[in-house]
Amino acid sequence: MIVKIEELLKEVGSLVASSAEELEVLRIKYLSKKGAINELMADFRHVPAEEKKVVGMKLNELKTLAQERINALKEQFDSQDHTGDGVDLTRSAFPIELGTRHPLSIVKNEIIDIFGRLGFSIAEGPEIEDDWHVFSALNFAEDHPARDMQDTFFIESRPDVLLRTHTSSVQSRVMEVSQPPIRIICPGRVYRNEAISYRAHCFFHQVEALYIDKDVSFTDLKQVLLLFAKEMFGADTKIRLRPSYFPFTEPSAEMDISCNICGGKGCPFCKHTGWVEILGCGMVDPNVLESNGIDSKVYSGYALGMGVERITNLKYQVKDLRLFSENDTRFLKEFEAAY
Repeated sequence: MIVKIEELLKEVGSLVASSAEELEVLRIKYLSKKGAINELMADFRHVPAEEKKVVGMKLNELKTLAQERINALKEQFDSQDHTGDGVDLTRSAFPIELGTRHPLSIVKNEIIDIFGRLGFSIAEGPEIEDDWHVFSALNFAEDHPARDMQDTFFIESRPDVLLRTHTSSVQSRVMEVSQPPIRIICPGRVYRNEAISYRAHCFFHQVEALYIDKDVSFTDLKQVLLLFAKEMFGADTKIRLRPSYFPFTEPSAEMDISCNICGGKGCPFCKHTGWVEILGCGMVDPNVLESNGIDSKVYSGYALGMGVERITNLKYQVKDLRLFSENDTRFLKEFEAAY
């Protein structure tokens, strides 16, 4: 029996297998209930008593060696990378293409980055808001058209609760709990009760900015607007400000940029004017400051707001707003190289 055990020790010590199937055959041959080692164990009772100690030790050595060798080969197969055989067993049965960032996200992040480099921090607020933060705190009169059901989604059971129509509500929330200096941008989704078409949608995205401190002037606002336009649309971009009206700013203005398609020479996109409107802005009305607990005799500030869809249209000439929310992968693929 000792001779047979020695022979098996040599065999087991040099075991090799080229596949998991071959390894299983070897395991059955040596370690199964009917395997060679168990057969020797069964014959152990016929060994003379004076040899049992030596034979028993050899049998244990053989069994341990066989188990270790089989386990080592098994670990080798488990750790092997199977990509080399052309089949990745972890992949889906159907090809799944990598996605890309949405164009609105690309542009929104670019806007945030530009204002972040100018010292503005991000502020966010709820999309379901109350009348005070959306309208009253921002100097909207009780009979202002923006309160009309044609423009605003109100909650039927709570007429003082609505879907915010602009992210200015975030500015009012920040002002009522903070004292200047305040320098924030407010990106987010807003809602308007409008018919959906290629030019309008019932929801869209805005980024608004607010800066309040001592001795803030319209000159500060104009410089920030010029820097933003050049960073977003190119170093040759020019701006112009036209007088306008907003309840929460006085004086107010709308800002145009030189058309980034024709360079200001005039084309169908800019209606041959050479200019394209991109945002509204102005100095924060003193009534707004006072309504939110800020002394208008000590502090002043400016605010500006833009539609992300509008900026995206200008950068990429997307002519139908509905494309932004239809999730057509053919449309989204066009922006793979945009970031």
